[in-house]
Amino acid sequence: MEKYNSLSHEHLRRYSKLNKFSFKSTDELPQLNSILGQKSGEEAMQFGLKIDHSSYNIYLSGEKGTGKTNYTKQIIKEISKEKAVPDDWCYVYCFDTPRNAIALNLPAGKGRLFQKDMDNLLEDLIVNVPEAFNSDDYERQKNEVVKQYQEQKNTLLQYLTEFSKERRYSLKSTSSGFVFTPIKEKEGEEGYIQEDLEKDLEEIHEEALNVMLKIKNLEIQAKNQLLKQENDCALFVVKPLIDELILKYKEHKKVIEYLKNAEKDIVENIYYFIPDEGEEGATDSKKLLSDPFLKRYRVNLFIDNSKTNGAPVVFEYNPSLIRLTGAMEYENVNGVTKTDFLMVKPGSIQLANGGYLIVEAKQLLTNPYAWESLKRILQTKEIAVESLGSQLGISEAAALKLEAIPIKLKIIMIGSEMIYHLLYNYDEDFQKYFKILVSFDYEMDRDDESELKIARFIKSYTNEENMLPFDAPAVGRIVEHSSRLTGNQNKLSLKFNKIIEVIIESNEWAKIHNRNIVTAIDVDKAIAKKLDRVNKYQNKVQEMFDNEKVLIDIKGNKIGVVNGLSVLSIGEFSFGKPSVITVTTSMGKEGIINIEREVNLSGDIYDKGVMILSGFIQEKFAQRKNISFTASICFEQSYGGVDGDSASSAELYALLSSLGKIPLKQYIAVTGSVNQKGYIQPVGGITEKVEGFYDLCKKRGFTGKQGVIIPYQNIDNLMLKDEVVEAVKEGQFHVYTVKHVNEGIELMTGLDHKKVYELVENNLNLYLNK
Repeated sequence: MEKYNSLSHEHLRRYSKLNKFSFKSTDELPQLNSILGQKSGEEAMQFGLKIDHSSYNIYLSGEKGTGKTNYTKQIIKEISKEKAVPDDWCYVYCFDTPRNAIALNLPAGKGRLFQKDMDNLLEDLIVNVPEAFNSDDYERQKNEVVKQYQEQKNTLLQYLTEFSKERRYSLKSTSSGFVFTPIKEKEGEEGYIQEDLEKDLEEIHEEALNVMLKIKNLEIQAKNQLLKQENDCALFVVKPLIDELILKYKEHKKVIEYLKNAEKDIVENIYYFIPDEGEEGATDSKKLLSDPFLKRYRVNLFIDNSKTNGAPVVFEYNPSLIRLTGAMEYENVNGVTKTDFLMVKPGSIQLANGGYLIVEAKQLLTNPYAWESLKRILQTKEIAVESLGSQLGISEAAALKLEAIPIKLKIIMIGSEMIYHLLYNYDEDFQKYFKILVSFDYEMDRDDESELKIARFIKSYTNEENMLPFDAPAVGRIVEHSSRLTGNQNKLSLKFNKIIEVIIESNEWAKIHNRNIVTAIDVDKAIAKKLDRVNKYQNKVQEMFDNEKVLIDIKGNKIGVVNGLSVLSIGEFSFGKPSVITVTTSMGKEGIINIEREVNLSGDIYDKGVMILSGFIQEKFAQRKNISFTASICFEQSYGGVDGDSASSAELYALLSSLGKIPLKQYIAVTGSVNQKGYIQPVGGITEKVEGFYDLCKKRGFTGKQGVIIPYQNIDNLMLKDEVVEAVKEGQFHVYTVKHVNEGIELMTGLDHKKVYELVENNLNLYLNK
């Protein structure tokens, strides 16, 4: 057996060489200021952020836990500080179209100032307008107009009275007009006839109409004079205040236009600033807040960048349609739902305008209408808050319409590679607007430099979280655990969430044992205890082995029976489970029957692996003659389905064993894929598979012969636990590697592979002859 490649214990786990660490504690190390192991991703991100073009948004892909989100936040915040602060945006009332609102932009900080100035203007008007309109001078001018009007009106009425009297009628004014009554003549006076009275009355009516028209004209003139006085008084109060604001904002044409329109509207509605009788005691603030009409002169500070340092950075954790594009709030007034421009709130897109918006792809795509709305905004380069009904295409006749705001921002979408490829292949707009792919790897090469970076990462994290420092052996154990996570001795995991878990729990175990530094013992304890918390199903499987509920032998030899190695994954935990594979053969023409496939318990890859066995058998034994046999392959006591081709080499050994009636060693378990030419191919989960068979042998007792066969190419994937390494070192357990099925069949049978093939061929001839 010595001629086969039995691995030394030195190949089973790559330990950290502590003599390469120049520190005793992570306290001696500088902090790690960059992300670990993502050089290519960093370069792509830097390049994408430099391109100032609306189509060059960024998609950041990578597995969960690789630190891509924290990295994105960090780098964007650093870059944003070098950018200019974008403008403030305000919404104001549109005096020409009341259901519309106008968007005004001002330099950062001036939006809040403009809002305050308009509030101050209202407060000044509420105080100054009543004073002006209640002044003695205004009352005197008003009374003079009224007096003049009344005198002229009285003169006309007096004239009409005399005119009527001359024609023997008396005049009486009523609310509905004039009433004329005949005056009785003195008894015996001549000329007193009915016809004359009627004629005189006609003349009086005609003159009365003329008098009434003159009075009406006098009334109009008086009203116009009063309106002019009112307008002059209003302008006397309003114009200096508005002119002051116009001078203050003279560089902003749209603001000046708004102020001029506001001045006109205030003058036209000046009496809204004058309290009714009995309200003289009302305070200014109460008046300002209580009168719904005066809201039109206030300012909705929609986007306030007064406290923004550089370009804004917004991370939207819940990119729903409303949270992205903004919302209109509503209030119930006497049973009627109402809104106005002051109740409009910005979304993440408006808040990030001029800067950066970070969203998670999965959340964005699973929120209805959010992705389509975002694409539309990228296309139009503008956004206006709309009611939900309008956004969904439901007509709202009285809906508030807001002027759109131009949008310029860089979007960073974070998600998986699968989502990226789906979007790229099935959404042409995605290709148009997300031209930069930043791909984060999940592992990096393991060398002295990267191991030191892991130590510096530990230093950075423990400092940030105020934890205990780690000594060099503790760092070494975390490095080894990182390699185990990748399933490769030459790689380190970049899934920082898994590493951080060990750091946190190791720190806690060190504190429990009253240590002032974290040691390798604490790290091992943390890893072992975490395993204890999640290995319930592994314990159940081992219990079934112990109680012989699962039938498996690890001693002796059997024909057509081999112990294969598989991996079960439940949640975040994976463990190896030995499985019995049996093959029966007989005369027939069916060839190889895959029992798992027949009962729909196999996956496509497993089926492919079984079919490859037919190719190997045909090339090996059917070059000069037809072969005829029937073989059934079965994973015994497997009820949950089988997939993958890692058992194909074990199945081939069992098939050859059954065809040649050659016993196989039950104390050696097998894993590895095989191709049609008989070459062994690497498989996954090699560490868990080896440990799974080791644990079974440990439970039943070592004989010194037990071991596993793995593909030669999987040597660097071994990161076995310490006790397995020690067992191999002491000769209790063995790990063999093979490159071709010839080596494996010799190891499993103890016979030369040519002899095995000869026996197989002989039996196949017997099947054929019979």
